[in-house]
Amino acid sequence: MKHLLERYGRQLGLKIIAGEAGLDRTIDNSDTNRPGLALTGFVDLFTIDQIQILGNTETEYLRSLPHETRRQALEIVYQFDVPCVVITGRGRLVGEMRELADEHGVPLLRSEFGTAKFNHLLHFYLDDVFAPQMHVHGTLVDVHGIGLLFTGRSAIGKSEVGLDLVERGHRLVADDSVIITRKMQGILVGCSPPLLQDHMEIRGIGIVNVKRSFGVRGTRQQKRVEVVVNLVDWREGMNYERVGLDDNIRTILGVELPEVTVPLYPGKYIPVIVEAIALNHLLRLEGYHPAKEFNERLLRQMNQPKGT
Repeated sequence: MKHLLERYGRQLGLKIIAGEAGLDRTIDNSDTNRPGLALTGFVDLFTIDQIQILGNTETEYLRSLPHETRRQALEIVYQFDVPCVVITGRGRLVGEMRELADEHGVPLLRSEFGTAKFNHLLHFYLDDVFAPQMHVHGTLVDVHGIGLLFTGRSAIGKSEVGLDLVERGHRLVADDSVIITRKMQGILVGCSPPLLQDHMEIRGIGIVNVKRSFGVRGTRQQKRVEVVVNLVDWREGMNYERVGLDDNIRTILGVELPEVTVPLYPGKYIPVIVEAIALNHLLRLEGYHPAKEFNERLLRQMNQPKGT
């Protein structure tokens, strides 16, 4: 609760009114609840682990009650271990709210924004705090506006490929450790741990500061993860994709991403291949699938009458 006030209090228009002793309470999710029915005594579906919002409707209802009845109605809410109570917009404070907040150690706050706007802003900020997150061993590079996540065994050359791409004008997001966060609508966003930001480890050289070496154009702070490029060792006899009709999928945090497997062998120049992967993905986003179009051409040719 204290963290919410310190970090987002100004953006949410929040001020503490009473119940300062409960500022160490935890908020477990970004959802909110309006305890209108709870104030009347119906608590069978009362969600106690959410921020409780008293808007103009709830406060006017409370003001219409006699003193003792009003206190009893508020006691119904305060008897539960709620994170906090927020009065929004034009909702008018009644004395019993302040008294019970101090008695039960439940923070009572006021927001200058109306209920709808406060809810929107609260979800905007807290959805990011509670978003699912994981660390992936790999390298994330922005190539032609497409976020490519390079994966593969340790020392296979992920960082070297990333450095080659930066030298060709693309932008490094993260190397070695990539923090991936699932945003709303199933969007995955990758960034670097603060300690590693703008740095790469190149075996034989050591640590390279990409931003200092290539300028601000060589890095960016975060990027949407759109394609997984899995680097593997070339092995004779393995069946690698030749046409591209079958789409491989990698699932990260419940989100399906297209995956391209690239076999490596000495002398193979990967950066140009990687750029082709990004451009090919851009074409697919526009509805053009090169492999399918080529397959249709072959089928038309095969179905033509003989001798034509």
